[in-house]
Amino acid sequence: MRIGFIGLGIMGTPMAGHLAKAGHELTVLDIDAAKADRVAAANPGARVAASPRDVARASDVVVTMLPSGTYVRDVALGKNGLIEGFDGGELVIDTSSCEPWLTVETAKALAARGVAMVDSATSGAEMGAKAATLVFMVGGAAADVARAKPVLEVLGKHVFHLGPIGAGHAMKSINNTITAMTLVATAEGLVLGKLLGLDPNVMTDVLNVSTGMSWITQTHIKQRITNRAFDDPFKLELMVKDIGIALELAARQQANVPFWDKGGEIWRKADEGAERGASVSELVRHVEREGGAEIS
Repeated sequence: MRIGFIGLGIMGTPMAGHLAKAGHELTVLDIDAAKADRVAAANPGARVAASPRDVARASDVVVTMLPSGTYVRDVALGKNGLIEGFDGGELVIDTSSCEPWLTVETAKALAARGVAMVDSATSGAEMGAKAATLVFMVGGAAADVARAKPVLEVLGKHVFHLGPIGAGHAMKSINNTITAMTLVATAEGLVLGKLLGLDPNVMTDVLNVSTGMSWITQTHIKQRITNRAFDDPFKLELMVKDIGIALELAARQQANVPFWDKGGEIWRKADEGAERGASVSELVRHVEREGGAEIS
């Protein structure tokens, strides 16, 4: 296929590379031109576009991996946007973590031009992007999802169709909020254990074979926290954004989520006390300061 890829960050760069290696004709674009140049250099045959419109003109399918729904909307509908380069009949696959209500607006505008869109939020982090083992949470019409599947199957191992457009992004915000609350609860437990004289690494070993086991205990505590690396590439501010999306969805549905409300407050305070661009791991430093012990 002729595939365009916009957004070549931590996730997008390896994802675009997998598509090129699978034999697709790839056109890439990033706001940082050097990133696009590196992807093109690493994947012979890939070309760098000058604008989203240029990507659209060269592609039958366009994949986006961007920070938020505002960016996706601007790339799709703004000046020199995708919509200006499409002829009709193309497909946009948005793998970003976005506000579902913005996704619905963008999809409607593209549909008026005869262009289909699915939201296909991802889980699996940088390691999943590199290993092509991502999980995709997809929203859209069944026919459009079926069309997107061969692309997504190059990039990941699971594709779940959640419902109409926006459903994938809603699921992603719920998933990330559950993960965020798990990190808070785990960090607070480890701080208490440290105050009681327990070894956080041994505590993590116990959790990993007990009912307290989670993705956090398996892939984050020893790998990022007790070694004091705090180097998860996912940004704290993006997790705060995803929690905010989930809380907004809950408010719109008049759903009572008191635990999420309190957890969201903890994450916002951690973000306020961290440097811009800080790792999501920095949440734990906030918990340590509040709790009075270092998880080391």
